[in-house]
Amino acid sequence: MTKFSLVIPVYNEEQIIEQLYARCMEALKKITDDFEIICVDDGSNDKTLPQLVMYHNSDRRFKVLSLSRNYGHQAAILAGLSYSKGEYVGIIDGDLQDPPEILHEFIAKLDEGFDVAYAVRK
Repeated sequence: MTKFSLVIPVYNEEQIIEQLYARCMEALKKITDDFEIICVDDGSNDKTLPQLVMYHNSDRRFKVLSLSRNYGHQAAILAGLSYSKGEYVGIIDGDLQDPPEILHEFIAKLDEGFDVAYAVRK
């Protein structure tokens, strides 16, 4: 079992995939080496999918699911959750409005024994 899975639904995010990959990898490496990132492409019609596949080919912890069309944010999350193998599973949006750099705070709460940790945007 993987320690941590990060599910990220993405849709037409070609402009920030490089930053998404770099920031998530850096944040998770500080927590554990036992992680997977599952990006779910929700039917993008730009170059999001080829970019995701490129990063998958360089690091197999970066996984890609591709939906056949745009099913919507919640369906993309469900697909990623269904595929995840982590003891802990986190969800962030692909547009980086949820900063991956604070994931360690949530995992610390789970390690303390909490069942769920979530954020409220101020």
